[in-house]
Amino acid sequence: MASSHSSSPVPQGSSSDVFFKKEVDSTKHIRPVQSLPDVCPKEPTDKSRTDLEQVPKIFTKPDFALDDSLTFNSVLPWSHFNTAGGKGNRDAASSKLLQEKLSHYLDIVEVNIAHQISLRSEAFFHAMTSQHELQDYLKKTSQAVKMLRDKIAQIDNVMCEGSLQILRLALTRNNCVKVYNKLKLMATVHQTQPTVQVLLSTSEFVGALDLIATTQEVLQQELQGIHSFRHLGSQLCELEKLISKMMIAEFSTYSHSDLNRPLEDDCQVLEEERLVSLVFGLLKQRKLNFLEIYGEEIIITAKNIIKQCVINKVSQIEEIDTDVAVKLADQMRMLNFLQWFDLLKDIFSKFTVFLHRVKATLNIIHSVVLSVLDKNQRTRELEISQQKNAAKDNSLDTEVAYLIHEGMFISDAFNEGELAPVAVDTTSQRNASPNSEPCSSDSVSEPECTTDSSSSKEQTSSSATPGGVDIMVSEDMKLTDVELGKLANNIQELLYSASDICHDRAVKFLMARAKDGFLEKLNSIEFITLSRLMETFILDTEQICGRKSMSLLGALQSQANKFVNRFHEERKTKLSLLLDNERWKQADVPAEFQDLVDSISGGKIALPEKKPRTTEGRKPAEVLIVEGQQYAVVGTVLLLIRIILEYCQCVDNIPSVTTDMLTRLSDLLKYFNSRSCQLVLGAGALQVVGLKTITTKNLALASRCLQLIVHYIPVIRAHFEARLPPKQYNMLRHFDHITKDYHDHIAEISAKLVAIMDSLFDKLLSKYEVKAPVPSACFRNICKQMAKMHEAIFDLLPEEQTQVGEYAGKLYHKSGLCRAVCFLQAFRHVPKMACLLGKGCEENCGLVTADVAFYTGNLQALKGLKDLDLNMAEIWEQKR
Repeated sequence: MASSHSSSPVPQGSSSDVFFKKEVDSTKHIRPVQSLPDVCPKEPTDKSRTDLEQVPKIFTKPDFALDDSLTFNSVLPWSHFNTAGGKGNRDAASSKLLQEKLSHYLDIVEVNIAHQISLRSEAFFHAMTSQHELQDYLKKTSQAVKMLRDKIAQIDNVMCEGSLQILRLALTRNNCVKVYNKLKLMATVHQTQPTVQVLLSTSEFVGALDLIATTQEVLQQELQGIHSFRHLGSQLCELEKLISKMMIAEFSTYSHSDLNRPLEDDCQVLEEERLVSLVFGLLKQRKLNFLEIYGEEIIITAKNIIKQCVINKVSQIEEIDTDVAVKLADQMRMLNFLQWFDLLKDIFSKFTVFLHRVKATLNIIHSVVLSVLDKNQRTRELEISQQKNAAKDNSLDTEVAYLIHEGMFISDAFNEGELAPVAVDTTSQRNASPNSEPCSSDSVSEPECTTDSSSSKEQTSSSATPGGVDIMVSEDMKLTDVELGKLANNIQELLYSASDICHDRAVKFLMARAKDGFLEKLNSIEFITLSRLMETFILDTEQICGRKSMSLLGALQSQANKFVNRFHEERKTKLSLLLDNERWKQADVPAEFQDLVDSISGGKIALPEKKPRTTEGRKPAEVLIVEGQQYAVVGTVLLLIRIILEYCQCVDNIPSVTTDMLTRLSDLLKYFNSRSCQLVLGAGALQVVGLKTITTKNLALASRCLQLIVHYIPVIRAHFEARLPPKQYNMLRHFDHITKDYHDHIAEISAKLVAIMDSLFDKLLSKYEVKAPVPSACFRNICKQMAKMHEAIFDLLPEEQTQVGEYAGKLYHKSGLCRAVCFLQAFRHVPKMACLLGKGCEENCGLVTADVAFYTGNLQALKGLKDLDLNMAEIWEQKR
């Protein structure tokens, strides 16, 4: 229908257009634009509205439909037209009335419709008159379109047809080349399975897997949908699984061959290139549990090493009857210590070589893993740099020519030809097999044989294993850095595990030999030799593997504890027997014991080497010379000194038992102190040995022996202090307690000597009477007993303990050996003498003076007593 706007004019050709022969004058054909009348419906009048309101609303509803039963019953209520019951006349009247009502409604609507049409009559007639004008416009437009089409056809023939034909031929040629290369690629892919079989026959697992992976990628990207290859993908997957199983079996075979070859072989790694190829293949297939296979083989080999060593050793011993001892363990227990020690040394030697071999193999595996990890990191860095470069390139504004023809950009068609010579590698070259030929290089379609993924695979990094084998790492190792790092840690843990396995097998070997108490019966030299061998093996394995294994060390410590217990019990029992048989008489000192003491000079404790020839011509000495001092000792103490040195030497040989040895040596020293006190001071020797009495000489010998032990306690303390860790220095307090106990014992012996003299003086002076003859019998007996005691102890105790002077009060306070004290004691025990002296009685003082002079003269005659010039006047003055 016509509207208020005018139609747009027909396009006019320019004056320079050679294809238009006439110019169209638009002003002759286009009329002035006329506006159409308003066709919008006007509001109905009051009368019309009143008429329309008479029509029920149901007829004006938009969903009015008589096929609806409710609507039909509302418009035509049939319930009012029931003819039954003689009501026909009334129903006919109702029907007629309804018909008239509906007719009335129809008339109202028709009148209103006619009124609305009359209101739009002007616009209707205007549209009819404009129809002719519109037909003229369409005719001119059709002519213009025809002219334009003719013009475009001429342009197409003159300017475009030839160029487009060239592009079509170029595209056709490219498509043909693609088809040709696709056929060549198909031929190459067709040779995949035979080529894989050839590679597997030479154990080239990595090459076979690379070929399968590349072929799978080509099938998915470049040969997808080709019907003849529909089953090849699944076949290659099954072949890949088979190769994985073959590699695991091959690695198991390699592990067995590598670990079970003769240990005398100097070659550290067996077929290194084969190992590198297997590890790469397993990593490529993500078979990261191959280390478990190697670990299980390590356990089996360690068992076989011990078994073979035992078999070889037992077969060399003719004394072993294999018919009696059927089991290998029983045959091994029949070896003596030297034979068994040689066997253990051989086992440790074989284990050391074995661990070196395991370490060399694991180092190769570790280097392969690190090479892959390094390649992953460098690839990631390269990708980041490429992303940065791509971001820079995308930020540049480029202009692209768009002329589209058959769905392809013209610029793309030219770019394909330009980029063709740049390609370096092709898929067919990568998949080349002995029975296939590479893509032709004389074709511009050479890049069609190459995919982005396949070309990236060819980027490899090169490194070398510790053995010098080059490692070429491709980029298709789809392992994360976390997985590779965990695998590298597992390799190191496997090396630790290998050391632990060797130690565990060695412990079981030791325990098998220790069932009959063999190890506990070893003497000190044998156990020390065994301990040093085990410690050397522990250090060797620690240097090889980088971590100390604790099982063998724990077994050594356990055996060392048992050895220490037996060592201590044997020497304590020996000391007990010596003390029970000791008669506490001075013993001669053999030359070997003097040499033993001399070896301790300088504060260093060490048992001298036995030189029997040097002591044969030397006679025993009466006393022991220690740093210029003479010590008269009993035989038990000489042996105790040697036992103490054995404890100290054992600490040097077995450092791990230092604390236990310190505790037990302290117990031994305490035992000697307490037991000697029971035997001498407690007079236990009367019943144990059968002595008639404990003499002053016995007491003096006991005191001097204790002094000798006290002299060496600081040396022993320094020896242990140098070998104890600082946190255990508090254990040295045992030596302080022992020193105090020994000093208390020595003081008790001194007090006992004083008590003996006091008792003797009490007995003699109680009968003293001041009368002739002079000297009196009492003082004669006193002097006789003093001389006897001095003779008994002078050669045993040091001079400073027996002479009067500054030392007398230190060791013999209240002692009868001090002349002045003896006098005062004498006066104390004889009140009558004190009384006479107090009164100054000249008669009795003369007699007393004579006795004192006799006593003083006898004391002066005793060897070692000096400065006895005290006169009676001084005595009287002291007493007053």
